[in-house]
Amino acid sequence: MAFRIRHLLTFSAGLLLTTTVGAQQRAPISLTAGDYARAERFMSYNTSPLVLHGGVRPTWTADDRFWYRTTGERGPEAWLVDPARATRVACDLDPCRASAGTGGTRGSVTVLSPDATKAVFIRDWNVWVRDVRDNKEVQLTKDGVKDFGYATNNAGWTRSDRPIVRWSPDSKKIATFQQDERNVGEMYLVDTGVGHPKLQAWKYPLAGDQVLPQLHRVVIDVTTGAMVRFKMPPDLHRSSLCDDIACRGSDWTDVQWDEASTRVAFVSTSRDHRHEQLREADASTGEVRDVLEESVETFYESGNDRANWRYLPASNEVIWFSERENWGHLYLHDLKSGKEKNRITSGEGNVTQLVRVDEQNRVLYFSAVGKEKGRDPYFRHLYRIDFDGRHQQLLTPADADHDVTLSPLGAYFVDVYSTPDSPPVAELRDFSGRLILPLEKADVSKLTATGWKPPQPVTVKARDGVTDLYGLLYKPTNLDPARKYPIVNHVYPGPQTGSVGTRTFSSARGDAQALAELGFVVVEIDGMGTPWRSKSFHEAYYGNMGDNTLADQVTAMKQLAARYPWIDLERAGIYGHSGGGYAAAGAMLRYPDFFKVGISEAGNHDNRNYEDDWAEKWQGLLRTNPDGTTNYDNQANQLVAKNLKGKLLLAHGTMDSNVPPSNTLLLVNELIRANKDFDLLMLPNRTHDFGNEAYMVRRRWDYFVKNLLGAEPPHEYELKAPAPTAR
Repeated sequence: MAFRIRHLLTFSAGLLLTTTVGAQQRAPISLTAGDYARAERFMSYNTSPLVLHGGVRPTWTADDRFWYRTTGERGPEAWLVDPARATRVACDLDPCRASAGTGGTRGSVTVLSPDATKAVFIRDWNVWVRDVRDNKEVQLTKDGVKDFGYATNNAGWTRSDRPIVRWSPDSKKIATFQQDERNVGEMYLVDTGVGHPKLQAWKYPLAGDQVLPQLHRVVIDVTTGAMVRFKMPPDLHRSSLCDDIACRGSDWTDVQWDEASTRVAFVSTSRDHRHEQLREADASTGEVRDVLEESVETFYESGNDRANWRYLPASNEVIWFSERENWGHLYLHDLKSGKEKNRITSGEGNVTQLVRVDEQNRVLYFSAVGKEKGRDPYFRHLYRIDFDGRHQQLLTPADADHDVTLSPLGAYFVDVYSTPDSPPVAELRDFSGRLILPLEKADVSKLTATGWKPPQPVTVKARDGVTDLYGLLYKPTNLDPARKYPIVNHVYPGPQTGSVGTRTFSSARGDAQALAELGFVVVEIDGMGTPWRSKSFHEAYYGNMGDNTLADQVTAMKQLAARYPWIDLERAGIYGHSGGGYAAAGAMLRYPDFFKVGISEAGNHDNRNYEDDWAEKWQGLLRTNPDGTTNYDNQANQLVAKNLKGKLLLAHGTMDSNVPPSNTLLLVNELIRANKDFDLLMLPNRTHDFGNEAYMVRRRWDYFVKNLLGAEPPHEYELKAPAPTAR
């Protein structure tokens, strides 16, 4: 389980020489292929199969039953649960007999109607509808052309051929748009191969561009082809939730129909995300009226992964989400006047998702964080509350993070709860919170038998010395308290998420534990400027993205080193991908005396070279001062390239359409200009998601082992991740 005895003695001697002799050269050590193989045992493809009775993801049927798959002692299992009878039996439904991972609509380029009889799709920039029963196709729009097409799904950094539409409840109409991308700036990538390279070119707006994509809103009757244009100026390509208009898959985030399929409610978001306008349109005439609006000083968000406003025309009301009092809460407004009727939720903690509205009984069900004193403020819990703000009730009592799935008829929910260091338990409950049926309790005995240990939750103080920060600490499972271990920070600065991510249990979080097994302490800290806490916490570095939570990362690492004497703060490293790559390089350039080794993957090093929506939401609109400086200079890594002192590896995929590789090359150019030594790895034809590729993982390990641990890595070790399952 540990390093070989011979190797461990050499390793310890090297550390001893370093700490006692000081300037004397450390004794040479090397890691073997066996050491890497041992670390690789902690990668997810090796740890996940050792967890039994986990992974419950219910699939609900129309009659409020559900089935799910799990893995038991004898292999894969499928169970059918009837909540009304509180029974669980072996599932014999056709989907249960199908192999896991088969079927479904993954990658579908059509959007099915609510009655499942029609599907809309895009062909030649126009919207078509197909009758599912006889495959008859009808063209609904005729004037769509390149760069001015209907329902087109392009945010620059992400795009697909699946149309963005919102079906009416009666399956007769769709709300969509004609997107004007004419004169919008383009992005270019060139592939690598034998012969003439292939050019990719597409519309990709940048911060400060004069022309941005605009949405001309329409409603189309799919039975007649009649189209009604909304009588209003076009909206910018923005949403109240994320840096796209389809924030959850291909859902159109800020559009809702009334039950009669006659009116459409939608939110118009300003370019800088500081102003939101809720509107209502008549689907037959296109007349639009304003309902309510909210303006903020920094940025507005309507929830976490789901917009929390609800259109309730039957009662002439609307539920609105706001952080106006530093916490995310729900408010009830009059639909006609827009005036607030009453606050629904209150107190510390945020409503993260409004998951169900029971209009008949005037009860809401919502997920929230930070409302249970003494618990991790990132743990999600499910609550119910009346429209008038009375009778709030906690429905998920366990002190853990709760992943909840509701039944379609609204009588039951499946609650899978866990923590980073305790495995999941799955239960079936009704909407009073009453336990109906225990489902699964994960068994990790096979996992722990290998020597696996979970990460350690830690709490430290932020840069202000007052605010609590939360994170995870990964230690070698064979940690020797008498030794000193280099500390490596795995960073993601937000602002839309943090370093830790979900608080659910996982047998492996990337390669953090595997890296620790090579002789490091690895830490992940959610710094100020990340979500799920108060509004003031989230906007801590608004307008200064170069902050990247780094002050919090440094003080957290110092506190941990003071707490645990086996942490060697003189050997501090950092790595990250995408925004984390941006932060990792920034750490090496802005804290060059603290961080000695950094690995920056796919970093957006200057957000003027990244997508407009992201940059302008978090940094503000681009302004150029009379002296030529801008309000974006404080976030540009290349402008502080001259500060580099340590070892820096920059990596980027040459076909990265999310964060274009020019971001890294900007930094490379300035490092060269400053005559700095650094390492560069350009991965041909790789897109944005190369961070978990076996080669990149190995190069990451090698870089820290050689430059931070002071050891020689094994030559060209090959990680043996299983090939992806064909679907």
